[in-house]
Amino acid sequence: MFSGNFFGNFDLTLILLYGFWAFFFGLVVYLNRESKREGYPMMTDTTGAYVGDGWTGMPSPKTFILAHGAGTVQAPRPEMVHELPIGPVRWSGDPIDPLGDPMQLGLGPAAYAMRADKPHLAYDDELPSIVPLRVATDFYLSVDDPDPRGMTVMDADGVAAGTVTDVWVDRSEYLARFLEIETAMGKHVLAPVPLVRVNETTGQVRIRTLLARHIAAAPTTASPDQITLREEDRIQAYFASGQLYAKPERSEPFL
Repeated sequence: MFSGNFFGNFDLTLILLYGFWAFFFGLVVYLNRESKREGYPMMTDTTGAYVGDGWTGMPSPKTFILAHGAGTVQAPRPEMVHELPIGPVRWSGDPIDPLGDPMQLGLGPAAYAMRADKPHLAYDDELPSIVPLRVATDFYLSVDDPDPRGMTVMDADGVAAGTVTDVWVDRSEYLARFLEIETAMGKHVLAPVPLVRVNETTGQVRIRTLLARHIAAAPTTASPDQITLREEDRIQAYFASGQLYAKPERSEPFL
C-alpha cells in the first residue's frame, strides 16, 4: 500500500521532461547503430583486433537499389580486412611508420576509399560522366579561361614534368576535373584541377604538391578515356598527399 499522494508532484512538465530524456536516449542509440552501417572502425588502431559490436549492437542490414540497374548492395556487409604496410604502433593515435612509399601504398593523407571500380554514370544518358574533351565533343572550354592544352607542367621545384594533352570534364557537373599530362617517358597521368595553377602568360601549369618524379610515378586509369570511382579517389589522394610526403622537410615540425 502507498501512503500519501503519489502523483502530487507529477505534472505535465515532468512528463515532457521524462519524455524528452527517453527520446534523446533513443536518438543516441539509433545514431550509434546507424554509424556502424558504413565505415565504422570496429578494430583497434594498434593491433587490428576486432573490438566487438559495442553496447548498442549492429544495425540490421538494409538493401539499397543501385542506379542504372547495377543491382543491389547491403549495408552493413562483411568487409575484407586489409593488412596495412606499417610498422608496429604502440598506442592509438601514434604516427604511422610506413613500410615503403606512403604515397604509393595509400597511407595517411594518400589513403583512399575502396569505392566501386566502375565509372560514375550520368543520370540522363548513363554514360561515364568524367571523360576527356576528345570524348565529350559537345563540351568546350570557355573563351574567358586559359586553355592549358599544350602547356608545360612544372613541379614544386620549377622542373618540367610533362605537357598537358587534354582536359577531363564532368558532364554531370559541367566543370573540369582533371588535366591529362604526358610525361617525358610517354606515360599519361591525370592531375586534379583544384591542385594545379594555370599561368596563361608563361604558358605553364604548376603543380606545387609534387616533384617531377612523383608525377611520373602517379597512378593511372585502366581505360584511356574514362575513370572509375576508385581510381578517382586514389589519384586525388596521391596528388594531395604530396603536400606532406613529397619533400622530407614538409613532414617535419615548422619550429
